Amino acid sequence: MDNRMTKSLLLALALVLAGVSVQASPQKKNQDSTVRSVQGIVTDSAGNTISGAIVHLKNAKTLQIRSFITKDDGSYAFHGLSTNVDYELRAEYNNASSDVRTLSVFDSRPKAVINLKINKK
Repeated sequence: MDNRMTKSLLLALALVLAGVSVQASPQKKNQDSTVRSVQGIVTDSAGNTISGAIVHLKNAKTLQIRSFITKDDGSYAFHGLSTNVDYELRAEYNNASSDVRTLSVFDSRPKAVINLKINKK
């Protein structure tokens, strides 16, 4: 083989291998950095989960309130929240409520976890 043919074969092999490595590398999903979610568990003062509690999410800019009724395991979730807005969370059950908790614009987690405890009065 002459020198020119060897270089051509090496270049072709390098291009094939480069294509395989690009194709095999995992691609990251495009995550929207302006959207986040919050989820958590609602419990009573004894630590038992509460099914059927109402969790209120209040947008601090618009004052709009969204509600979620907790599932059998006491869990709740809100999705599609702006990263540029503070949110207030509060849970209610049988005329008792939790303290208000805030999901701040300074909390950079794309999936925040805020657990709420119902305080009996």
